[in-house]
Amino acid sequence: MTQKSALITGAASGIGKACAQRMAREGYGVVIADVNLPAAGALAEELRSQGLSALAVHMDVSSEEEVESGFDRMTEAFGGCDLVLSNAGIQIVHPFDEYPFADWKKMMAIHADGAFLVSRAAFRRMKAGGGRIVFTGSVQSFVGSKLKEPYNFVKHGVAGLAKSIAREGAPYGIYAYTICPSYIKTPLVEKQIPEQARDLGLTEEEVVKTIMLRDTVDGEFTTVEDVADALAYLARDRGALTGQSLRLTHGWAMQ
Repeated sequence: MTQKSALITGAASGIGKACAQRMAREGYGVVIADVNLPAAGALAEELRSQGLSALAVHMDVSSEEEVESGFDRMTEAFGGCDLVLSNAGIQIVHPFDEYPFADWKKMMAIHADGAFLVSRAAFRRMKAGGGRIVFTGSVQSFVGSKLKEPYNFVKHGVAGLAKSIAREGAPYGIYAYTICPSYIKTPLVEKQIPEQARDLGLTEEEVVKTIMLRDTVDGEFTTVEDVADALAYLARDRGALTGQSLRLTHGWAMQ
């Protein structure tokens, strides 16, 4: 049976998990792609126990073979490829002059190579019938932050990648977008708070107040549910928003 399908990378936790849960409730067959296969499998089982459709796959997004294999399993299970969220990511912070090249390359492999491989695999499978390719960007797609030069670099890059895909994909009904949240209290961000406190000589409370939430208009974190809502909205877009970056930043980065 053919069913609308969504593949989400980094879907075993955080933003990806919330998006997988939301799209499953929206009626999609969801592929939970993650390097943590036990956690991905547990989420898939949870969704299936609710009568929803889900499949867990191991996917290292920096591996061309694993990406293509995961997409093959998606089409075998659900008959097509309708929606993809390229979301997998890591964060490594260092003072710029001390930033190890090895850590730069790790960031590029997951964020840059991963975005390319996942979106290319989706594009190939969507050419016959259209679809939507969404990237998890960041407020860092528009602003600069201390200690995060590689992350800023790649998050600016995915917004540009989405714009280019939007132009090349339009004749095939392929639309592309970037969802750009500000800080969300996921494990990725929770890990950064003590690291930035250490490197900047601040307390953890000061990091939250004077760095993470300083430029918001209301001093509030974005939530994973905010991102899931945006993804569900884009899944219904008919091209009016293609190429756009949606800024879920509590006023931090305004157009």
